[in-house]
Amino acid sequence: MRPEIQALPGSRIREVANAAMGRSDVLAFWFGESDEVTPQPIRDAAVRSLQAGETFYAHNLGLPELRAELAGYVGGLHGGAHGAVGDERIAVTSSGVNALMLAVQMLAGAGDEVVAVVPVWPNLTAQPAILGAHVRCVALRPGADGAWRLDLDELLAALTPRTRVLVVNAPNNPTGWTLTRDEQQALLAHCRRTGTWILADEVYERLSYAGGACAPSFLDIAGPDDRLVVAHSFSKSFLMTGWRLGWLVLPRGHLDAIGKLIEFNTSCAPVFVQRGALAGLAMAETFVPGLVQRLQACRDRLVAGLQALPGVRAAPAPGGMYAFFRIEGQDDSLALAKRLVTEHGLGLAPGVAFGAAGEGWLRWCFASRDPARLDQGLQRLAGALRAMA
Repeated sequence: MRPEIQALPGSRIREVANAAMGRSDVLAFWFGESDEVTPQPIRDAAVRSLQAGETFYAHNLGLPELRAELAGYVGGLHGGAHGAVGDERIAVTSSGVNALMLAVQMLAGAGDEVVAVVPVWPNLTAQPAILGAHVRCVALRPGADGAWRLDLDELLAALTPRTRVLVVNAPNNPTGWTLTRDEQQALLAHCRRTGTWILADEVYERLSYAGGACAPSFLDIAGPDDRLVVAHSFSKSFLMTGWRLGWLVLPRGHLDAIGKLIEFNTSCAPVFVQRGALAGLAMAETFVPGLVQRLQACRDRLVAGLQALPGVRAAPAPGGMYAFFRIEGQDDSLALAKRLVTEHGLGLAPGVAFGAAGEGWLRWCFASRDPARLDQGLQRLAGALRAMA
């Protein structure tokens, strides 16, 4: 076995979940998904596809009609000064994580330097490491209020002509941190000078609570030939986590290369899943804003409850679906998460699951169709704090 594979850490979130295996009394907020089921029109479209016998291979890059609709969807959000994104820049992938892995395979190899902004979903640092790249991390820092911020000068200093790829996830999982337009412009200009590719994981862009249709995107300011690859997913904004469908926005002239990689990885995404995605895009502007409104209400409710607890540091995230918070005096997040689930039936993700920069923190997914579950969770956390006092 290659040493890069042997060195991969196991999922710390799964480790906590395994500690509660078989228990029906646990309130689980550890995974990054809503407990709302996929909207009915999406499910109906997939069923119709299966009933029509669409069970065969599709084009490597995705159904032409889906790529066209995605181009219109992305262009509607991010037309910017450079005009709409055409389908000659869109590739459909078998999940958002597949989109990210394909992008890394295209951009980075053994010995290359990759810089990643952390804490972050562990796949984003593991993927280049799997390929033998050297991953250098630049950490966000929490303020006294619990809000996370980027030291832009530190990140710019880390990006040199030796840096092959910058990996940045914003809105960020787990912190909710979101890049500002000024930060994006500074990073894009610097990466143009150093020749560094930007791999932007923007799967949470629609889950933005600062106003507007979405969070700032590199697509708003980059040209069609910039060294920018943007990864997206249907999982979060369309409640399609189990469907495993994503897409990439690439510079012009890169579809042939990514098509080859798709062929060697998954060949194509299932047709019936793509039919469901088409139905999702058709209802996007009537469905997604309502979802965001519900999530914001859940966020505000949970963060207010956390802030009312003694010794808890939490701030409302500007994006995403997570509260990332810290309990004073609790520095071992894995041990704390295991204690919370085994002794109090509260399932949270340990911050160390997102790298060393997240140690001491806990992640709580607030995407719940029943906000009363959040209140129940807060009651259990309050009981745990009393027991630890």
